[in-house]
Amino acid sequence: MEQQSRTLRLSADRAEEIQTAGNLLKSGGLVAIPTETVYGLAANALDGRAVAAIFAAKGRPMDNPLIVHISQLDQWAALVSEIPPRAMELANRFWPGPLTIILPKSPLIPDEVSAGQATVAVRFPSHPVARAVIDAAGVPLAAPSANLSGSPSPTEAQHVLADLDGRIDAVLDGGPCRVGVESTVVTLAQEVPRLLRPGGITPEQLSQVLGRVEVDPAVMNPLAAGEKVLSPGMKYKHYSPKANVILVKGNLSAYLEYVNSRAEEGVFALCYDGEQEALRVPAVAYGAKQDAAGQARHLFDALRKLDQMGAKVVYARSPQPKGVGLAVYNRLIRAAGFEVVELG
Repeated sequence: MEQQSRTLRLSADRAEEIQTAGNLLKSGGLVAIPTETVYGLAANALDGRAVAAIFAAKGRPMDNPLIVHISQLDQWAALVSEIPPRAMELANRFWPGPLTIILPKSPLIPDEVSAGQATVAVRFPSHPVARAVIDAAGVPLAAPSANLSGSPSPTEAQHVLADLDGRIDAVLDGGPCRVGVESTVVTLAQEVPRLLRPGGITPEQLSQVLGRVEVDPAVMNPLAAGEKVLSPGMKYKHYSPKANVILVKGNLSAYLEYVNSRAEEGVFALCYDGEQEALRVPAVAYGAKQDAAGQARHLFDALRKLDQMGAKVVYARSPQPKGVGLAVYNRLIRAAGFEVVELG
């Protein structure tokens, strides 16, 4: 994509700058906005040309669908063909919040948003700035993560600028994101609800509302050859720093022995809080061992720090894939391109 002369820096603390962001979006521009999950690269979801510009700015494959963001529950009905009772039950329980619901789409949704599929993913974010921008724009916003495709998602405005400065119209700085990983995505466009991407809303929480919920095999494994990308985050390699990430499964003593035996220039560790001192390689911690929510909040920042520090190979401590930890595991295994070492 041809770079623009500059990306405008806007402050979420100023109402007039939120309105500036809304005006840019209304006129077909691209603006990175804060949400509770990660920063999103927003465009008018009803304008196929504006949405196509998102893909160009990110270098994102056009077969990867986008999520449409709304600021009021009553905006949902116009975007989908119908809202079944179980979908409304989910919305009443988890919206506004980090949950995306996939349903058959209405004619309002351009093919650029849905990647030519018959469904659309919709989310009602809890971040007040995200909702204020949607209101200021006067239209629902399509918004994937505001980063170069495949790189770690941005949880601060400076992460957005590191990837997209000069490629988008503006970034609205609303401070660090609270959740830190993208929203949970569940599809209701089939008989049995299916989790396509884990996030801050866990499979257990979904089951409390829906009963049986299948977990798509692509949550833990590579997408099968020729299989359609039904949700963002299902691509083979995603969320990845420039360094080669290797996920290491095993207890702490086995992890320390394995990593320390490979100490050489360019080798780094991604570990839990308090483990850095026992490692003979430079290390970045991404949270406490028992705090999956903290791991989620700090993961992408930690991956970006490893690149800044010059890491070439990163041996990452594997989180426990349960609860919010499933989301952390999903992001890390994709960052590693499914390269995993299993220790005894």
